[in-house]
Amino acid sequence: MIAPAVIAIVPARGGSKGLPRKNLRGLGGLPLVAWSVAAGLEATAVGAVIVSTEDEEIASVARACGAEVPFLRPRELAQDDTPDLPVFEHALGWLERERGWRPELVVQLRPTSPFRPVGMVDEAIERLRAQPEADALRSVTSPSQTPFKMWRLSGRLLEPLLGTLGEELFNAPRQRLPSVYWQTGHLDVIRRATLVEMGSMTGRRIAPFVVEPRYAIDIDTLEQLELAEWLLSREAMDVVRPRGGS
Repeated sequence: MIAPAVIAIVPARGGSKGLPRKNLRGLGGLPLVAWSVAAGLEATAVGAVIVSTEDEEIASVARACGAEVPFLRPRELAQDDTPDLPVFEHALGWLERERGWRPELVVQLRPTSPFRPVGMVDEAIERLRAQPEADALRSVTSPSQTPFKMWRLSGRLLEPLLGTLGEELFNAPRQRLPSVYWQTGHLDVIRRATLVEMGSMTGRRIAPFVVEPRYAIDIDTLEQLELAEWLLSREAMDVVRPRGGS
């Protein structure tokens, strides 16, 4: 197999606590991990879809969905507090050592954000390629709440989360507040140099990929999974669906 210029990595560990066995839970009749695998397979620019997991059952399901699972992730890289970077360093190290692959770009597709519009992955890859000054690209959306009206506790008193920036923005009308974006888990497109040479999942110069809020559901609880199922049954969403799903 010719070494691909772009690969997609789906991180799918088996030990989730908030929603046990989350990545195997059904959505639209198929496991949650299948939705991210399908998005990677749908992208014409992606040469291989790799699932990184420590879990044998997830590995078997991922293979059945069309992904490659050429290795099992070490369990020490599948803990609750494991950051993304060592997971991706492990995958890239294995692929270079065992296959000689050094992909130009790596796409992260998190299973917890399953609703990806058709063509989204290819468009995101093209966007980063068109911005050579950017180290990575990350999906974002407009949040329902602004952090300029958020607070934290300081002893027995409240203090604004973002400070005042010279005025009491927490008392200002919403129309006067700066525009902000919340990062979604739909995708990151990362240059290999950013991961390997900078030791970062994003670098410092991050290009935005703005996603419509209706697609921006993040599944970490049973309630969020039920909401996703409800949206899937009622919303006319042109999203990439796994084959065999409802």
